[in-house]
Amino acid sequence: MKGDRFAFLIVALLAVVWWVVYNNLQPVADWLTFGLLRLDPASNLGESVAFFLYDVPKLLLLLSGMIFFITLLQTFVSPERVRALVGQRREGVGNLMAAAFGALTPFCSCSSVPLFIGFVESGIPLGITFSFLVTSPIMNEVAFVLLLGMFGWQVAALYLASGIVIGVAAGILIGRLKLERYVEDFVYQVKVTRRSNLESAPLTWTERFEQARVQTGEIFRKVVLFVIVGIGIGAVIHGYVPQDSLVDIMGKDAWWSVPASVLIGIPLYSNAAGVVPVISVLLDKGAAIGTVLAFMMSVVALSVPELIILRRVLKPRLIAIFVGIVAVGIMATGYLFNAVL
Repeated sequence: MKGDRFAFLIVALLAVVWWVVYNNLQPVADWLTFGLLRLDPASNLGESVAFFLYDVPKLLLLLSGMIFFITLLQTFVSPERVRALVGQRREGVGNLMAAAFGALTPFCSCSSVPLFIGFVESGIPLGITFSFLVTSPIMNEVAFVLLLGMFGWQVAALYLASGIVIGVAAGILIGRLKLERYVEDFVYQVKVTRRSNLESAPLTWTERFEQARVQTGEIFRKVVLFVIVGIGIGAVIHGYVPQDSLVDIMGKDAWWSVPASVLIGIPLYSNAAGVVPVISVLLDKGAAIGTVLAFMMSVVALSVPELIILRRVLKPRLIAIFVGIVAVGIMATGYLFNAVL
């Protein structure tokens, strides 16, 4: 009992430190970029460096915090119990529940990956986990409120419905294709290890914290390089991709404008709330609403940084199938918006 109290104290102190560091990342990144390095805030290089210095520690903190929290929760629920709960749901119901949960979580594409890993490790069917992975970054409550305020409830409601439909449809299709063999082996090995631990005597809080710490370290080491490389790519594009060139493509009244915008959005990296002000500017300059929303969805759901991180847990064929299914759903949404609005 005394050991558990000490463990709680250590975790609480670390949580406070995590919170303080996380909430001071922006001013520190700005000071490093524009104060210490003396880069011009209006320059492409300054924007890229500031983006990189802010997003790398932000995402690594989110990864470590969420992985620790998820693995701690998983010490209370065995994979068998999770599978039994999911097994009681029909195919579509499970996917709808996962998509709804994804819509409620304020995560960008990269931040959703740790939860996705945890779901797979817990034995939740692959199709259901993909319903979450697709919907979580696309649907963001901040973006929903911004769309509601800028464009009205019709656009916001259609955005909400399309995001959930894409997530459910993508999850069902991936689930029926039976692609579990394209998940990296270490994910299932972790699951087996955790199950054997859970089937032993009940764990103390100290043991639960230690198990969560070890698992967090293992997953963190496996993905940290992918995160840094992915954010680096996103930072370069963030600072150097000219906005006017995007408007030229998205403003054209042609059938290829929607797929072209989706292809342009994939290499970029941001969350939905960050992209909404950009699409507002694009619309003011004459871009079609369905086209820019398709662009936004591809940025937040199919970004290169997300795919780089996913490569650590998924094999290339499954990533390619995932990208193809989601891209088709996003393009259908873009055409729908352009047709009705």
